[in-house]
Amino acid sequence: MTTKAKEKMQLDRWHHLSVQEVAQHLDSDLENGLTSAQVKKRQEHFGPNEIKGKPAKHAIIRFLEQFNQPLLYILLIAGTIKAFLGEWVNAWVIWGVTLINAIIGYIQEAKAESAIAALASSVQTEATVRRNGQKKQVPSTELVPGDIVILASGDKIPADIRLIEARNLQINESALTGESVAVEKKIDLLDFDIPLAERSNMAYAGSFVTAGQAKGIVIAIGTETETGRISRLMEQQTSLSTPLTRKFDKFSRTLLYIILGVAAFTFVVGLSYGNTWVSMFEAVVALAVSAIPEGLPAVVTITLAIGVSRMARRHAIIRKLPAVETLGSATVICSDKTGTLTENQMTVQAIYAGERHYAVTGTGYTPEGEILLAGRESENTPSEIQSLKSEIALLECLKAGLLCNDSHLEVKEGEWVVIGDPTEGALITAANKVGFTQSELEAEMSRLDVIPFESEFQYMATLHEITGQEESPIYHSPLANSQSRIIYIKGSVEAILSRSQQMLDARGNIISVDKEKVHREAEAMAERGLRVLAFALKPFEQNSLERSDIEEGLIFIGLQGMIDPPRQEAIKAVQACQSAGIQVKMITGDHAVTARAIAAQMGLQKRGEVLAFSGQELAQMDGQQLANAVENGVVFARVAPEQKLRLVEALQSKGEVVGMTGDGVNDAPALKQADIGIAMGKAGTEVAKEAADMILTDDNFASIEAAVEEGRTVYRNLLKAIAFILPVNGGESMTIVISVLLARTLPILSLQVLWLNMINSIAMTVPLAFEPKSPRVMERPPLRPNQPLLNRKLLMRIITISVFNWILIFGVFEWIKATTANLDLARTMAIQALVAGRIFYLLSISQLGASLVANLRGQAEKITDAPAIIIGIIGTIVLQVIFSQWSVMNTLFATAPLNLNQWFICLAVGLPMIPVAVLVNRFDPPN
Repeated sequence: MTTKAKEKMQLDRWHHLSVQEVAQHLDSDLENGLTSAQVKKRQEHFGPNEIKGKPAKHAIIRFLEQFNQPLLYILLIAGTIKAFLGEWVNAWVIWGVTLINAIIGYIQEAKAESAIAALASSVQTEATVRRNGQKKQVPSTELVPGDIVILASGDKIPADIRLIEARNLQINESALTGESVAVEKKIDLLDFDIPLAERSNMAYAGSFVTAGQAKGIVIAIGTETETGRISRLMEQQTSLSTPLTRKFDKFSRTLLYIILGVAAFTFVVGLSYGNTWVSMFEAVVALAVSAIPEGLPAVVTITLAIGVSRMARRHAIIRKLPAVETLGSATVICSDKTGTLTENQMTVQAIYAGERHYAVTGTGYTPEGEILLAGRESENTPSEIQSLKSEIALLECLKAGLLCNDSHLEVKEGEWVVIGDPTEGALITAANKVGFTQSELEAEMSRLDVIPFESEFQYMATLHEITGQEESPIYHSPLANSQSRIIYIKGSVEAILSRSQQMLDARGNIISVDKEKVHREAEAMAERGLRVLAFALKPFEQNSLERSDIEEGLIFIGLQGMIDPPRQEAIKAVQACQSAGIQVKMITGDHAVTARAIAAQMGLQKRGEVLAFSGQELAQMDGQQLANAVENGVVFARVAPEQKLRLVEALQSKGEVVGMTGDGVNDAPALKQADIGIAMGKAGTEVAKEAADMILTDDNFASIEAAVEEGRTVYRNLLKAIAFILPVNGGESMTIVISVLLARTLPILSLQVLWLNMINSIAMTVPLAFEPKSPRVMERPPLRPNQPLLNRKLLMRIITISVFNWILIFGVFEWIKATTANLDLARTMAIQALVAGRIFYLLSISQLGASLVANLRGQAEKITDAPAIIIGIIGTIVLQVIFSQWSVMNTLFATAPLNLNQWFICLAVGLPMIPVAVLVNRFDPPN
């Protein structure tokens, strides 16, 4: 292959070259194909026609990476210090805590991404080629640039191909371009800068032939195809950290610096007081262990996992745990149109026939709905609706759509689906709504001949013999004559009107056609985003059909306008998201007019305007212009995959938390780049599912509303967990630091701190993960992406409760030590008093506690059902009894058993937590 050919391959402008130029550059014979020698040489040079992904990290490496966290460094060092001092039990307990955290993190880590492998499987197939002058089938992996490939209806395109012959060829490229219907293909030379979705002389890997036959020459294989280029885009992207993980990282780094600074200060001050370096190491280790919220990672993971379970019950499957929280923080949802906001089923919505306008109800291919007089749909009486079924022009328009048709409908898995072209499926459904059935009508009017659709002529025609003349309404009209054959024609408005001089009125009378008026009607439909087809008929005598028979004398019978309609539940979901402060933007590969019409129907507006941008406009924008476009625009049409990616990145650069929905191959890079990618479970490609963080099992945009609701609930519960855990760490740390500064005995030891931070905290905090949603959860705006994890109100809450906990620990310890001189008993009672206070605090931030208070005030109808909180409190009490009463625990944790009076004392000194909690709840409501 010449150097020039390779340059052309890299330029990816094959659509701008003639067939002869393509063959010349690829050194290929259009009639005989490549020789075996050429194929072998090119396979060695280009490799197999497949997409390979990067190898996944080894499991051991992924596990070791879990230790790469600042706070775990401190625990590992603390354990090492304990081992160095010969305190091996303490060392192993501390190391065990770090190991548990690593295991939890490893389990939480998303399994190795396999989106590239899914891409590869999406294009592997058999291919029919011509080599050495002979036609043969070969695996698609063996194709090379320059191969001559033969395509037929039903084939999957095995590589990127420049078409050299095409007859009635239509290809479904929706997974790649977002185009709702099959695209007509031809071999004509195209402009240099034409968008990918409009390159009608190209066939792209992974697409499907829905009709016709073709021959083409392979111009790209493997990762050089458009699908392969998407895989490279995906490889270049790294999954972004979520808002929660970013905030935890920042919090961890800040806490690390604070702990190191305070520990160093405490160590120096303690030595200056004459303490031994061994005792100061114990104090420093206790301080480090007390300051680190060891139980928090486990609680976060459990909370997220519970959110996953709740979302699954609401048709949202979470593939990556942090995605639960991210969706609750989403400020923008970028949605693909086809199959996500819309039904992905073409539907006739408007008919113009006999100079009358009709509206068609119902959506999709289900034959349910009615045809009504437009403009007064709600006023149509049953008798009027019935009378419409006798209007000749309307019936003939529907009959033409049903008979001039090569597709049919079937029921699969309880749903109506089209076998063939979606546009023809819509025409069949519309005819069904007045009682026509395809099988009965075809039996009454059998097809004799057909002229298939060709883009050059822009029409399809069928010839029918009438066997049930007396039952056909048209033959009681002025058209009735001795002829028993009729031609039905469908096509573009221009193609039909240019061949028509007459038309039918509503009653079937033949009148002159007002072409200008019909054009205006067609334009009015197009402005609504409808795809418009025109229909005509012609009485005929012959048994066969030629194009010359269609050139004149047609009788125009009507227009049908169709669209892939928005899901009704999606419209409500969009409104709910907007009410919750979430912007919804449509990013699609479809036409701008259609996309804008759908957006208007769904209420996708900003300041009352549906501002739309095309892919070509975006390509010409600089960074600032793009930033303004993504901020103000709500529709982005005819966009290429890398532009979807660029739009998501532009939104993220403005500080938005971006959710991206989609179902096609073309959505995969943007799904991966988004803070949360949302794929469709039914209609979605495997590529989209593997790239996504969440999958909607019912393909329903409305499920996103439920997911947002659950995501916000999870985030609120996580904040409750932080508000519950950190005050314990604060109280413990203050206790240790102040004890050293005052040269007092430590009221709490490092292993006792670990018990409180791990066992006790998890037992009491996990129930918060089961908290039900707040009634006001969807009334609040999304959390600001730059909002710190510890905002001012939450920080004041943590400091206030921390001070109370310090007073509780220090006060009880000093009191009991002074009265009993028993250090183990003093430390045990201090811990038990702290836990009693924590129980009251837990109730104060839970919805159970809030509903109890409201019920006492007569403001609530019933007490919130919160069994998890009750179980958590009971479990905590049992664990604390074991902690102090079991001799093994006494030995391991240096605790002492308590008598009944001592238990009551611990409970009593914890009671002041109630007014303290009431105080902080006033300036920082927990629910």
